Amino acid sequence: MKVIEVHQSVYAINDEIAEETRRQLKESKTFMVNLMASPGAGKTSTLLKTIEALKADYKIGVMEADIDATVDAEIMAKAGVGSIQVHTGGECAMDAEMTAQAIEEFQATQYDILFMENVGNLVCPAETDTGASRNVAILSIPEGDDKPLKYPLMFQVCQAVLINKIDTREYFDFDDAAVVERIHDLNPDAKVFFISAKTGEGFEEWIQWLTGCIDSWNA
Repeated sequence: MKVIEVHQSVYAINDEIAEETRRQLKESKTFMVNLMASPGAGKTSTLLKTIEALKADYKIGVMEADIDATVDAEIMAKAGVGSIQVHTGGECAMDAEMTAQAIEEFQATQYDILFMENVGNLVCPAETDTGASRNVAILSIPEGDDKPLKYPLMFQVCQAVLINKIDTREYFDFDDAAVVERIHDLNPDAKVFFISAKTGEGFEEWIQWLTGCIDSWNA
């Protein structure tokens, strides 16, 4: 039997590219948010509501990542938001090299805030560093409060978790306290915000946290 000793992380090259991306973003004072969630959790609607709250004070761009189609980029364009569609070539998430290429093609450092709406799932996007300033996950009420138990890495790598669709609470058996406890068991420093992209409830606290992070990034 042959034993191979691996002394370098298989993600080492990805991590190097991610760190260089972060350095360039900070140098240009561009704050990048890697937004991750399952399909249907409300990434695009949450993003639109967030942009509405920020657009008077910041120049905002969006990179829409999908395996195929241009649906979300078209939605952003109709909303008057600078956007680019990124096709991942069948990959289930963006990695650092894809992100760096998209940033260069998009000339994304012209923006104050750059949102990347990652491919929709709770597994692959959590596995690779994209070079984002902050990672944010969205978990919707209909998905259930057990998702931190089933997909722990997603909640470990995020600095904030948005619990979306709180306007549907009456229709689902979702335990607010349990989901917060489960997230904090995995990541004690994660901020958890309960929001509704439909009604706008909870967005004030989320926006306040986000703008605080942007101010710190640019300090």
